[in-house]
Amino acid sequence: MDFSRRTFLHLAASAAILPALSPTASAQSYSSHPVRIVVGAAPGGAFDILARLMGQWLSEQLAQPFVIENRPGAGSNIATEGVVRAPADGHTLLLVSGANAINATLHDRLNFNFIRDIAPVAGIVRQPQVMLVHPSFPAKTVPDFIAYARANPGKINMASAGNGTGPHLAGELFKMMTGINMVHVPYRGGAPALADLIAGQVQVIFIGPIEVIEQIRDGRLRALAVTTVTRSAELPDLPTVGDFVAGYESSGWFGIGAPKNTPAEVIGKLNSKINAALADPTIKARLTDLGTTPLPGSPADFGKLITEETEKWGKVIRVGNIKPD
Repeated sequence: MDFSRRTFLHLAASAAILPALSPTASAQSYSSHPVRIVVGAAPGGAFDILARLMGQWLSEQLAQPFVIENRPGAGSNIATEGVVRAPADGHTLLLVSGANAINATLHDRLNFNFIRDIAPVAGIVRQPQVMLVHPSFPAKTVPDFIAYARANPGKINMASAGNGTGPHLAGELFKMMTGINMVHVPYRGGAPALADLIAGQVQVIFIGPIEVIEQIRDGRLRALAVTTVTRSAELPDLPTVGDFVAGYESSGWFGIGAPKNTPAEVIGKLNSKINAALADPTIKARLTDLGTTPLPGSPADFGKLITEETEKWGKVIRVGNIKPD
């Protein structure tokens, strides 16, 4: 999930002033030294922005520093393994994402078991993807697209940000559930994939709305549907894919995890403060700016989501025989 420079600068500036807008800090904390939130991506993207927003809030609420540590590489596996090996004392946390659920099956030689070795703390947000085509493409609705694909098997090129990425698997799930045949064209990131879609070199992509709002509004791309169960606040006039393909759902999501055996009272305190953030009007407005919706709930709720997503995408990866880059 990538963001425009303008969006990043706006949100980074917002994050910088968050403590001044947050409620009074809690007098109680579970620690006397800084807590690290490890992020499996470089600064500036969705992972980093969400971690910093939540880190600022937790710093203020718990009266102790929450420091963001960026450890990019291997599709977030380097960051995850670092947290798995860290002491289970609540001082090292992981920004969890859908990539962790995907990687559990995509990579068959990991040095950890994500579901076993990371304790769920709290969800933060979900984000839809948008099914987009070039304006010259003959289909204007999802049913039209499916009909065209069935009449022209193997003639639709589906772009993605790379093998095994969320956009790729969203398209693979669509293929599985509709029985159509599309040719996957992986790129090294969403930006070059979008550039080729705008140029008409490929015909369809599934991607987060923030990256494409302007292109949709100015007619450079045609949006057919969003991939979540409910419509997007950013694109309220778009139907969902599930309106036409029963049971279809794909979304990006983020949350916080900790090493297994982290004390329950620490997880409970963090969960309570994160849920309070998701209910705060200022935080909710910033999450809306990111094209996301809050994902509140208990640690068990977040653990259930992780398990379900791991099973769901594991099936797609196995059926599609998908391998990492």
